[in-house]
Amino acid sequence: MTDEDLIALALGLPEATEGSHFGTRDFRVRGKIFMTLPGPDFCVVKLTPDQQQMARATMPEEVAAVPGGWGLKGSTRLFHHRADKDAVAMLVRRAWRNVAPKSMALPED
Repeated sequence: MTDEDLIALALGLPEATEGSHFGTRDFRVRGKIFMTLPGPDFCVVKLTPDQQQMARATMPEEVAAVPGGWGLKGSTRLFHHRADKDAVAMLVRRAWRNVAPKSMALPED
């Protein structure tokens, strides 16, 4: 998936907006970050530790924990250029769902 496709996917989610956090592009819902795009190789999605573990088990070449404490809390590098488009969409929607108010819930994947 290209960066442009990823951005369109993120901004297509309800009330998603683009911003910047310490010079890094980020994507938020109601002010809470669900995804960042820190560079050309990967994005970072906000998963729970359990979701991260499942993603790492099923997509070991496309997913990695962010180094350090953020990774232990579920922040996950997603190498979207080499990952399956449907898998990327599922993880981005899951990250959105993790920070969005429950009243805005998307259907589960």
